[in-house]
Amino acid sequence: MKDTVLRRQVELRQPGTPECRIKAADVKCMKDVQNERDYRNIAINKVGIKGLRYPVTVLDRINGDQNTVASINMYVDLPHECKGTHMSRFVELLHLFRPKLSLKSFADILDQMKAHLNAESAHIEVTFPFFILKFAPITNSPGLMDYTCRFVGSINSKGRVDLVSEVTVPISSVCPCSREISECGAHNQRGMVHLRTRFKKFIWIEDMIELVEQSASCDVFSVLKRSDEKYVTERGFSNPKFVEDIVRDIALALKADPNITWFDVAVENFESIHNHNAYAYISSGELPKI
Repeated sequence: MKDTVLRRQVELRQPGTPECRIKAADVKCMKDVQNERDYRNIAINKVGIKGLRYPVTVLDRINGDQNTVASINMYVDLPHECKGTHMSRFVELLHLFRPKLSLKSFADILDQMKAHLNAESAHIEVTFPFFILKFAPITNSPGLMDYTCRFVGSINSKGRVDLVSEVTVPISSVCPCSREISECGAHNQRGMVHLRTRFKKFIWIEDMIELVEQSASCDVFSVLKRSDEKYVTERGFSNPKFVEDIVRDIALALKADPNITWFDVAVENFESIHNHNAYAYISSGELPKI
């Protein structure tokens, strides 16, 4: 009896069965409310799906590819006369590009979004953890560091594509003032750097992360033995920096790179002796309007 029930359940899932044909016929008769006309005369700038968790493959400088899981937002504009958009089409379209999702493929995805959803503009945001194998500075002990990365893309009614690559990088810093006025020691803290860039040619995620880490008092590791802790403590003490120093050093490095067409960078230190955080921000210019 149990085997008969299981076999019947399997049969019902087959597209050629009578039950499936009946359901398909029923669908054709169903009212499509989303395609109805709206009379409020108000267009919507962005409508779509948000927070979709999806497996993606991103480029990895050492290994070629890296598999990760992204949180994806996808939007299009909606004309004033349209009641709604077709939400399922976003996921269907994303599935077509599942093998590899990168900034290189964003232009194609955005163009297909416009065509598939009859839109004038389209937007996609992909946030994911990116892992780098990092070795401790003295013992060479291996450990994986994760960095939050984000790709953002938009296309307007004229077909102009705008792409932005973002990384969030943990750092450590030692206060120059504290080191100067203290007889022994200095206060230090962990911080976060949020960097966004536009560029002419492809840029590696790893290059952006390394640029940020080199601008800190010392970078952060996932595995440290005692000799490593001694090194990073002394390294930070010999290289004290305010948030102002860090954000300026990153800006100088980006300005010297002819491949970077625009950037903004924010540094936030989670202060160890204050009841507030320290913050600094630099932008190379206003965001271009698309």
